[in-house]
Amino acid sequence: MSGPLAGIRVVEMASAAPGPFAAMMLADMGAEVLRVDRADRVGRTLVRPVDPLARSRRSGAGDASSPGGARVVLRLAARADG
Repeated sequence: MSGPLAGIRVVEMASAAPGPFAAMMLADMGAEVLRVDRADRVGRTLVRPVDPLARSRRSGAGDASSPGGARVVLRLAARADG
């Protein structure tokens, strides 16, 4: 994707706050945004499957409260900018 934020990596932790809107705007401006949706203990996403604010970015589900899920989120964050 091109835009003023091309080459910038962002990890978004899905929430019901203004975060999804901000991440959508960053993605629309060219940032590579990976959205981490909340999942239950067996890996099913706990958010609505159709989210109009989720456009322009990839997503995956994870349980950040589990040790394995927390490690994955920390690895993603280490590769992100800022």
